[in-house]
Amino acid sequence: MPKPLIVDIPHDLGQAEAKRRLSEGTEQVRALLMKSGIAVDQLAWTGDRLDFGVSAVAQKVAGTIDVGQESVRLEVRLPFLLALFAEKIQKVASKEGTLLLTKK
Repeated sequence: MPKPLIVDIPHDLGQAEAKRRLSEGTEQVRALLMKSGIAVDQLAWTGDRLDFGVSAVAQKVAGTIDVGQESVRLEVRLPFLLALFAEKIQKVASKEGTLLLTKK
């Protein structure tokens, strides 16, 4: 099994604001994924950790998002087929996460 894809995104929002933004952002992402035919199997907060799981075309992806005081850590376990695109997925996740966590 491939190693997990990990993205650390620094922020200066504080833990509560970062979590609030991520909570709102995940609902928007959920709606977009469903329109694209991707099922959201799991989306559950436990404290400052979001556990998620999605599936499409017989591929399942699971991961976590840990919200810290100064950074957010995304860890995703990709199946072998999707692991081939890990670098591209990592770039997109980093870019979108940074946009979501940039002070406004």
